[in-house]
Amino acid sequence: MRSSSSPLVLKGISIAEIQRFIPRKWKESAKLQVDNTVVEAPIRQSYAIKDGHIMLSFLVSCLKDYTSQGNVSKAFETFSLVQRHARSFAACDSLVHSISCLLFSCTEQKSVCQGRQLHSHVISLGLDRHPVLVPKLVTFYSNFDFVVDSHSIVENANIMHPLPWNLLISAYVGNGMYQESLSAYKQMVSKGVRPDNFTYPSVLKACGELLDLPFGREVHDAINASSHGWSLFVHNSLISMYSKTGELEVARRLFNEMPERDAVSWNAIICGYASRGLWKEAFDIFEKMQLEVDDITNITWNTVAGGCLRGRNFLGVLYLLSKMRYYVNLDSVALLSGLSACSHIGSLKIGAELHGFAIRSCYDGFHNVRNALITMYSRCNDLRHAYILFSSMETKTIVTWNSMISGFAYPGLSEEASLVFREMLLAGVEPNYVTIASILPMCARIANLRHGKEFHSYILKRLVHKDCLLLWNALVEMYARSGKLPEAKRLFDSMTTRDEVTYTSLIAAYGIQGDGHTALKLFYEMNRYKIQPDHVTMVAVLSACSHSGLVTEGEMLFRKMSSMYNIVPRLEHFDCMADLFGRAGLLNKAKEIITTMPYSPTPAMWATLLGSCRIHGNIGMGEWVATKLLELKPENSGYYVLAANMYAAAGCWDKLAMVRTLMRDSGVKKSPGCSWVDVGSGFRRFLVGGTPEQHAHELYPLLDGMTELMKDLGHDSSSVDFSSEDEALQAAG
Repeated sequence: MRSSSSPLVLKGISIAEIQRFIPRKWKESAKLQVDNTVVEAPIRQSYAIKDGHIMLSFLVSCLKDYTSQGNVSKAFETFSLVQRHARSFAACDSLVHSISCLLFSCTEQKSVCQGRQLHSHVISLGLDRHPVLVPKLVTFYSNFDFVVDSHSIVENANIMHPLPWNLLISAYVGNGMYQESLSAYKQMVSKGVRPDNFTYPSVLKACGELLDLPFGREVHDAINASSHGWSLFVHNSLISMYSKTGELEVARRLFNEMPERDAVSWNAIICGYASRGLWKEAFDIFEKMQLEVDDITNITWNTVAGGCLRGRNFLGVLYLLSKMRYYVNLDSVALLSGLSACSHIGSLKIGAELHGFAIRSCYDGFHNVRNALITMYSRCNDLRHAYILFSSMETKTIVTWNSMISGFAYPGLSEEASLVFREMLLAGVEPNYVTIASILPMCARIANLRHGKEFHSYILKRLVHKDCLLLWNALVEMYARSGKLPEAKRLFDSMTTRDEVTYTSLIAAYGIQGDGHTALKLFYEMNRYKIQPDHVTMVAVLSACSHSGLVTEGEMLFRKMSSMYNIVPRLEHFDCMADLFGRAGLLNKAKEIITTMPYSPTPAMWATLLGSCRIHGNIGMGEWVATKLLELKPENSGYYVLAANMYAAAGCWDKLAMVRTLMRDSGVKKSPGCSWVDVGSGFRRFLVGGTPEQHAHELYPLLDGMTELMKDLGHDSSSVDFSSEDEALQAAG
């Protein structure tokens, strides 16, 4: 027998090694002393075993501490001691617990190599099918997207508990491998493993993402047939699955039958309706939710606000945000919805308030928020603040450049937009389809097709833009608005895909050119191809009828708007009809349209009717219309000239003098007439009262000749028509 002073008490571990791990308190409080004399072997062995178990527990505790601290290397060093100690006492549970802690630590610390080595060691120990370690191994591999390895582990383990399969199916779903998750579920069932309430939500999510309604119904039947109790989590997943697959009636029935609901239940049914564009039903559910649920999440608020935005209910968006602030903190998504709404309705005051909130909440540093702010200020005609924000951004993305370019392009500031575009190119930023789509309309607006054709070549050379319908539509519109109808039609015919925008651009162009019959042919062709016209298309085709005197066709299309095309007539459609009747001399019908429509007449509508009265010589109605026009105190100085012409034709000189007084009192300023003339090397701008151009002596005789030619063709004005505002107002005294 060895004495108590022997250097080896436990096999393979010296006293010096053991003492390193014994806390000082243990040493100080130790009372047990063994006499130096020879002790009976059984007694000495019991002391050794007792000390060994204490030491093993201590080592496992140290390993747990190291793993919780993220010190993987120290944890593995300790594990080597635990392993040697556990072999001496056949302490398998301690070994398994230690391996479990190490696997968790490798997962948290992203230690792939150590984790794989540990797995190899687990296999060598014969613990690769242990019910505690298998879920840990599945979690480890799944976290590194090695889902195939996870599948092999579960498949070979032959464990009848559903936990490893649940983890595997969830990992497949988390990685977007929905088909594989359903295959794993079928394999699980075929092996006789019974799914539980943690299995079904992942499987149902996969069915919803794959739009696999038949298998989703099979899973639903399996849930009903199982012995598991009712689960809120499972029921929410069923509602979400049926909503995604379009079975909203079933989803709503399940929702109504729920004995209890949480925020997820409400979100699932609201998102279901929202995804199908059924915003009325979504809003109704949301109203009920506000009465029953206290903790409505940002997701729900933002979903409903997004629905208002898509439905163009911009005031509704701002109203929701004002309520939302009392329940949850506005996030960046809500802020973007609010800024977009302000952009559409031109609400600079609320937009500026949202800007202030963004600064206080530190959202103003987000690129998407800053871009939205630039757009908001631009659309609200505060381009100074928009450009200040743009200039203050150190890093500008393509979206930032596009926001500023479209901001200048929207009100027609082509020179400023072109300047920013050139800055973008100098900064080495490649324009995308949004950039070009913003620039192209300006090429038509300033009648400068040279740049437009350059962009056309740019688009043709880059295959990435080949299928971008937005760009081809913009090109068709550019050629059409520039009066280049053959080029526009040729481009239109070459397009393999067309939508309502493509047709609308060409219909509008033919209408402006007075070719209403071709415009109508295009409209009916659009109908044959099952392309649904929108409200802009109807404006274009009604305007084409107006310019071509197609009264019967225009009336018929206007009547069919609601019944056939499901379009509620807007103010601009009534404006087209008033113009149609006015041009045709049907002044009473035009007057009836304006006075009976469900909208307040605009100055432009009265001006249209006034011009028709003057052309067709109805002085009595014209005088009445002029009075109606001036009552609105329009800001457009041209309307005052129209009224002056009418009063002069009627011989109402006192009312003609009143026009000048009204114009002065209203602060209306006359904008100088402006013309752009292509002189070959570029475009020259001519302003009334401006500095003469160097080519003026050549151009003015040419323009005079064109004027005479117009008169010869019957485009002469009456003797009382004033060719300028100054003449009209001077005649008033």
